[in-house]
Amino acid sequence: MAAGLVDKLFSLEGQVAIVTGGTGVLGSAMARGLAGAGARVGILGRRGEVAEKIVAEIEANGGTALALPADVLRKDELEAARDAVLARWGRIDILVNAAGGNIPGATLTPDTTIFDLPEEAFRQVFDLNLLGTLLPSQVFGATMTGHMASAAREPARGCIINISSMVTPRAISRVVGYSAAKAAVDNFTRWLAVELASKFGAGLRVNAIAPGFFIGDQNRRLLLDEQDNLTPRGRSIIDHTPAARFGEPDELVSTLIWLCGPGAAFVNGVVIPVDGGFSAWSGI
Repeated sequence: MAAGLVDKLFSLEGQVAIVTGGTGVLGSAMARGLAGAGARVGILGRRGEVAEKIVAEIEANGGTALALPADVLRKDELEAARDAVLARWGRIDILVNAAGGNIPGATLTPDTTIFDLPEEAFRQVFDLNLLGTLLPSQVFGATMTGHMASAAREPARGCIINISSMVTPRAISRVVGYSAAKAAVDNFTRWLAVELASKFGAGLRVNAIAPGFFIGDQNRRLLLDEQDNLTPRGRSIIDHTPAARFGEPDELVSTLIWLCGPGAAFVNGVVIPVDGGFSAWSGI
């Protein structure tokens, strides 16, 4: 394929991207990938010092980035981050909703049942994943539609990428709160894709990536023991993954860049698995 065609289909040169959860393992890998494709990237997360470190790494590699300390469940903080991005770069083209995750309280232990699930823990993980996707989509998405005078431009263009999970296609034991929340994110992805395209034009697209099993800060001790050997749950996952391994964070980047770039201009409302074949295999 000619280099010029590759650039035309996949370059993000000149675009501005926001990555919520950009201080996490997967979010930071995606932020670095977007910067490598030419985008200016806002690293949004609650850990400001970590965001600054990632910004420094991106800039050391020739990219452009901005730390945006904010909580995805605080609309005022999201609005302040949006205003900082518009003041610096004057536009927002891409939003990656990578903030999310699970908490122990919303995960059943082997000796508990659904009847032991704490309501507050369920609400907490549901809010983090679903409201933590909705609120940034409202705050940053409005700039893409031209609903804010400072960002108005014709025609409306922009790309929102939500992060789904392998817990949504089939039931996976124990992670009840996270499963329900990510299933809602899948539905919201499709709904928002239709809503934005039908009301603001086909230049606005919403899709999702469903990672398979990657080792992050939250699930490390669920999948690996203190010596980084597989736990029984980790072994079960590997045994049901045709690739026979966990994913590497950078393996999400090419799918992300494709979905954000002009090569995916006719792709809207889909959830793309990046899972080593986990979702394709029955286990038999």
